[in-house]
Amino acid sequence: MTEDTKAAGGVEAVNRALAILGSFAVGTEQQTLAQIAAATGFYKSTILRLARSLELGGYLSRDANGLFSLGPQPLRLAAIYKRGLRLEDQVRPVLRLLVEQCGESASFFRPEGNRRLCLYREESPRAIRDHIMEGDLLPLDVGAAGRVLMRAMCNIPVEGSGLVASIGERDPETAAIAAPVFDHNGLVGALTLSGPRARFDEPSVAAMSPLLAEQARLLTARLGGNR
Repeated sequence: MTEDTKAAGGVEAVNRALAILGSFAVGTEQQTLAQIAAATGFYKSTILRLARSLELGGYLSRDANGLFSLGPQPLRLAAIYKRGLRLEDQVRPVLRLLVEQCGESASFFRPEGNRRLCLYREESPRAIRDHIMEGDLLPLDVGAAGRVLMRAMCNIPVEGSGLVASIGERDPETAAIAAPVFDHNGLVGALTLSGPRARFDEPSVAAMSPLLAEQARLLTARLGGNR
């Protein structure tokens, strides 16, 4: 057996172990061997072999009835991850990327009572742009970001990325598109592109929307959320 083969075998085993852990979710906190096999597509003998190592490491536990559940180690690692995760460090690069890709101002809003707070903002390089500053409080019931936050806060089902567009709602001369961002606890905020309504015509919105939706999806994934 070559070193490459050994390395490939080792990576494959780790990937399978991670797939077993990944089969647990809300609603499937406890699983039988058969359920894990159905979720992963692995042979039961493979699952039992890997599960034993995961049990020894504290990542899985098995009760007297043979039901598997997550062990304490994922919780410990999650706590470490949360302590090291600074929201600004995650959001700021996304805003800069969106400005670079789309040429419009990018903001991140979060709910603040019955209003929305502009928590982070990166300005468009264009001379004509909408004017919002970090720390500004805006209405929660108008504008793309406001409507995105309201929908998520009210648990209103949305299709696809949950992206919302608004034209002249908060200000008759401005427009915006926004998408929700979540972490493991739920809604974190709304990722937004905004600018003069003349630059938010149908073709422009159609071009920017997939970029915004993808960055909101990636940011949600990095924060441990589920759309």
